[in-house]
Amino acid sequence: MKQHSSKVIRIAVAAMFFMTGLCFSSWASRIATIQQKLSLSDAELGGVLFALPVGLMLSLPLSGWAVTKIGSRRLLAAALITYGLMLITLGAATEVYQLVIGLVLFGLASNATNISVNTQAVATEALYRKPIMASFHGLWSMAGFIGAGIGTLMIGQNISPMPHFMIIAAITILSVIFCWSYLHNDKNPVKTGSAFAIPDKSLLTLGLIAFCSMVCEGAMFDWSVIYFKKIVLAEKAWMAAGYTAFMCTMAMGRFVADRFAARFGLKRTLQVSGILTTIGLMIAVVFPTLATAIIGFMLVGAGVSSVVPMVYSAAGKSSTMSPGAAIAAVSTISFVGFLIGPPVIGFLAGAFSLKVSFMFIALMGSCVVILSSRAKL
Repeated sequence: MKQHSSKVIRIAVAAMFFMTGLCFSSWASRIATIQQKLSLSDAELGGVLFALPVGLMLSLPLSGWAVTKIGSRRLLAAALITYGLMLITLGAATEVYQLVIGLVLFGLASNATNISVNTQAVATEALYRKPIMASFHGLWSMAGFIGAGIGTLMIGQNISPMPHFMIIAAITILSVIFCWSYLHNDKNPVKTGSAFAIPDKSLLTLGLIAFCSMVCEGAMFDWSVIYFKKIVLAEKAWMAAGYTAFMCTMAMGRFVADRFAARFGLKRTLQVSGILTTIGLMIAVVFPTLATAIIGFMLVGAGVSSVVPMVYSAAGKSSTMSPGAAIAAVSTISFVGFLIGPPVIGFLAGAFSLKVSFMFIALMGSCVVILSSRAKL
């Protein structure tokens, strides 16, 4: 079989990261629209969004088994295509139960895609003499920025989620077909760790740092548009402005993360990340005007940008587990935070207020600072 160059493989894997981000951000940009369509309160929306982490938990044993049995390339192709198709079911939902079922399947496909695409990234990074994980995650974030822009355009043109999601699904399927032959052909995959791998203390700490940051990231994805609508009282055309600002700075931050960490060290990078996240959220809560909230969300994006790539990079250097197993374990912990964050925010918003729920996100940012300061990095 023809051997492709490392550059071609990197481009193909990067494209898969991009499409993964585009699928998720397309859903996130239309949550407020779907909430209004189904007449859901904030608390009810929080309950519905909990279907995503349910899908994640159901996916964990299946995804771990599938990567071992069929390889990350086949799993990635199947999961990413399913990811795109599930978007259509979310847009087509007319009843709450339909949305819940769709979100469970969306979460299942999301985690399977996450595990397989990061396995591809680990194999690609092994072809280089420098860390490149952050650049992959940067493209995921860039896709989120573009997805938010597309969502804003669709909302502004009063286009319903259904045709919007059909377009994204079609692009996703075509991308998988085009990139298939350029991905790592791990039909007999290298062992990258069990889906049930238990991390040691140092890896658990890294996982908790990523968990806290991903709670912030997940909440910003699902609730930023709603925050701008209900708290900032932004006009319709500006409802997604905070989300777009967040995605923009997160994407840019990930493209410079490796260089920053090389100069200042991992511990300092994580500490600065947590501080930026906390300050940004405090600004958005204390000064909920359009301009200040946008600035606050930009700081949050910069704050969360480098945490996950840096944690994955550090986990890959574990002395107690193989790089793949360590990354899989840490990734599982962090991704749970990414999906649990949004429903928790919904419950807090229903019990108290949306402002209080965003203060909780700020607390998670502070936990990143505390955990990274105490960790031996």
